[in-house]
Amino acid sequence: MSERSIIKDYTVGNPMKQLIIFSLPFIASNVLQQAYSLADTIIVGRYLGSPGLTAASNASNIIMIFLLTCIGFCSAGQIIISQHIGAGNRGRLSSTIGTMMTYTFFMGIAFMIIPFVFARQLLTAMHIPAEAFDGAMDYVRVCSVGNFIMCIYNGVSATLRGMGDSRHPMIFIMISSILNVILDIIFVGPMGMGCFGAALATVISQFISCLCSLIFMYMRREAIGFDWKPASFRPDGKETRLLFKLGVPIMIQSVAVTVSMMIIHSWVNMYGLTASAVGAVGSKISMVAGIGGHALNAAGSTMVGQNFAAGKHRRVTVTLGCILVIGCAFSALISLLVIAFPEQIFGLFNSDPEVLKMCHMYVPVACIDAFGFATRAVAFAFINGIGFSTLSFIGGITDGIICRIGFALLLQVVLGMGLFGLWLGNALAGNVFIFVGGAYYLSGRWKVRKSLVA
Repeated sequence: MSERSIIKDYTVGNPMKQLIIFSLPFIASNVLQQAYSLADTIIVGRYLGSPGLTAASNASNIIMIFLLTCIGFCSAGQIIISQHIGAGNRGRLSSTIGTMMTYTFFMGIAFMIIPFVFARQLLTAMHIPAEAFDGAMDYVRVCSVGNFIMCIYNGVSATLRGMGDSRHPMIFIMISSILNVILDIIFVGPMGMGCFGAALATVISQFISCLCSLIFMYMRREAIGFDWKPASFRPDGKETRLLFKLGVPIMIQSVAVTVSMMIIHSWVNMYGLTASAVGAVGSKISMVAGIGGHALNAAGSTMVGQNFAAGKHRRVTVTLGCILVIGCAFSALISLLVIAFPEQIFGLFNSDPEVLKMCHMYVPVACIDAFGFATRAVAFAFINGIGFSTLSFIGGITDGIICRIGFALLLQVVLGMGLFGLWLGNALAGNVFIFVGGAYYLSGRWKVRKSLVA
């Protein structure tokens, strides 16, 4: 396979067309990921009821902290690779890839051990209802093994996506998704393995997907520009500094949002099992709403990174406009579906009459949350694409801690809105960072910044 078939140049051509073509495999990947996440939730909810649904949802939030930390680090690698390509530094790709893969390996080991050892303490801190605690313990400990696998997989995916290849990562996710659904049905249904079975199905499918991605990357080593020799995995000092300079703020940004959401979920759990179950389904709706936003952020970061490094500021602006238009259209569609069919959507996961009665309270929250993904996508694609690590850090702290927790407490306690206030504050915070990123964009100061790889 030629270098041209792997590495894509986004500094020329129609930005809207390129964004759509590049982001479609991202969207398909996210759809598939959410499909097997939803399958987990639906199958567990149907077979194990509200306790199983609450256990799997809360345990997933804990595992997600570690995965998002790794994804944040690998996103930095993706952006650096894209800037190397935009700046014409093809010779430095091998150092970036080898350095990133080595750090993700050790990160995976740490992220496998920590949640396994401290599962009880983490779950206790989330105030999980007693009926769901044992199932959540099983889920966390089994999925912690999968953290190592997913760290390696995300390193491979970041490499390919940084080069403009979003199609092959989609294929690997497809393999994992199909296998996960099949194993879910077998393990949780006929075999009666409960939350342990749902987690085991996830880990097995992740392993197969990761193995396929590693084989592909090795088979295409000449086109990618990484020879897989032991010496190539030795961390390069310059690339290490770049990865941590950009990666740490992105990791903090991702983790701050997730931790703050976990804190809010723990407060929701204190309202009882029904509220916890509604929140669990609501988080799944948020994941579906985030499909477009996450895809546009990932694809947009690569396109912005290439064009910024190439000095093509006009194309950066056009790309950002395309991200906003597509993101808002997708969010509007999700919002209309939730408004029109709330009980049907929540009923897919849990048919408890109390859950279906309470779900109407969540409808406006889901709509506001959906548009938050669209606005964050354009802001973070811009900030991360140009490599402005400080503003990325500010965005994570503002969104994740100051606004998300602050708004939730303000609405719940000060304004006396209770449970609805917690949910609404969380959703409103998701729309804040567009003002931070937008202010910096309008200032024009980004045009005189040097790229990370200059």
